[in-house]
Amino acid sequence: MEGFLADASRHLRVCAEGRTPVRFGVDLGTATIVLTALDDEGRPAYWDFVRATVVRDGVVVDFQGAVDAVRTLKSRAEATLGITIDEAATAHPPAVPASDCRACHFVLQQAGIECRALVDEVTAANALLQVRDGAVIDVGGGSTGVGVFRSGELVSLSDQAGGGHQLDLILAGALKLSIEDAEVRKREHGADVASLLRPGIERIAESIRRQCGGTPPGTVHLAGGALRLPQADTVIARYLGWPVRAYDHAELITPFGIAVS
Repeated sequence: MEGFLADASRHLRVCAEGRTPVRFGVDLGTATIVLTALDDEGRPAYWDFVRATVVRDGVVVDFQGAVDAVRTLKSRAEATLGITIDEAATAHPPAVPASDCRACHFVLQQAGIECRALVDEVTAANALLQVRDGAVIDVGGGSTGVGVFRSGELVSLSDQAGGGHQLDLILAGALKLSIEDAEVRKREHGADVASLLRPGIERIAESIRRQCGGTPPGTVHLAGGALRLPQADTVIARYLGWPVRAYDHAELITPFGIAVS
C-alpha cells in the first residue's frame, strides 16, 4: 500500500510514463475536489485537485460551484492525458441521506461525466486498503466515517460530524486567524501547531471509539487528509489504547479507492 501511495503522489497533474488511464474517480470533498486515474493494471496513472468549499458535511451546498470544479479537473486531465473522460465513480459520507447522495451523481453528470458508481467513502477507502479485519477510518473535512470489517465483510458503517474543519476552527480561535489561514497553517506548519490541535484530535479519537461501540475492532486504519499532522496517529492510539496504522499520503487513499470502486 505504501508503494502504491508513494507512486501515486508523484503523478500530480502528470501522466505516469507508459500507463494509459482507463478508470477514473472523483472525490467531492469538503476542502478539495480530487480527480484520480488508474491504468488497466490498477496502477496510479494521474491525479489532480482543486480547492473548493462547495460541499459541507457531505452535502453539496454549491451545485454550480461543484460542477465548475469538476469541469476544470476534467478539462485539465483531458488536455494532459490526450483522452476523453466519459465516466467516473464518486462517493459520499456514510450517513448522508440518499437524496443528497444523488446530488453527487448529478454534479458529475452536469460536468459531462457519466457516474458509473456511487459508493460511501469508507467502502471506497477499503477498496484500496483491502482490510479484512479491523476498522477503516475516513477523516474528512466535515466528518469522520468508520467502517468495521470482519473476514473481509463490512459489519458496521457510520459517520459523525467532526473532522479537519473543526481542527481549523480550534486553530483559528487559538491564533486569531481566519479559517482559511488556519487551514493553511495546519497544512504547511503542522508540527508547530500540533500541541494546540491535540484536544481536537482526541475528540476525533472519541468519535472513532463511539462509532466502534467502545469495543476494540482490531487495527484502526487512518485514511483521509484531515489528519496529516505529525504524531496524530500516536495521539489517537494512546487515547484509544488500540493499534493504529497511519499511511504517508493518506489523503490519496479515498480518492484512488473511488477510482478502484
